[in-house]
Amino acid sequence: MEEGHEVDLTDHRVSYEAQRLDIDALLDDPIDQFEVWFADAEASGDPEPYAMVVSTVDADGKPRGRNVLLRSTDERGFVFYTNYTSAKARAIDATGLAALTFRWFDVHRQVHIEGRVERVDEDESDAYFAKRPRESQLGAWASDQSAVIEGSQVLQQRLADMGARFEGTDVPRPDFWGGYRVIPDVIEFWQGQPSRLHDRVRYSLHGTGWIRETLSP
Repeated sequence: MEEGHEVDLTDHRVSYEAQRLDIDALLDDPIDQFEVWFADAEASGDPEPYAMVVSTVDADGKPRGRNVLLRSTDERGFVFYTNYTSAKARAIDATGLAALTFRWFDVHRQVHIEGRVERVDEDESDAYFAKRPRESQLGAWASDQSAVIEGSQVLQQRLADMGARFEGTDVPRPDFWGGYRVIPDVIEFWQGQPSRLHDRVRYSLHGTGWIRETLSP
């Protein structure tokens, strides 16, 4: 950016018009409520409602966020997959914590999730890896995620090498690649409203049960 050049975004805004978020109408279990909102986001035509920002803090306290795809959710938590040597994996392994943020523009909603993280078991990672397109399977072998490389041609050569290595056979899951499950202790639902007086409801885990509270925007 040229010195002295400013991008002024102060006049850029969207006015949200949506039904109020009634805390008493929400489901008792926030994961059940998430699944309802996720279905609404799918129905709205969002091309990737399963896209989320995974936020971590590394061992040095440096925060980082990146877009990742949610691959499954159930009563145990929220699962995504990555290379275990990646920057996000190293941060997760150092702290055992992560946050997830979903932003669904067409329905003016966000969901924010915080919790501890564990690796999914190998059978679950194997089952998901077997469902991936073959090129994606080979890509997992070809990419030393987050490592510095000389250029994209390096990746293309590695992909070709992996294609030759596994020609005529199924591609196994690398032992350096697999899933993480975020086990939530906080889930917040955000619904956009006029005048920036947005609705926010936070579920917090206390013991084995959830309490929910309305937050000021």
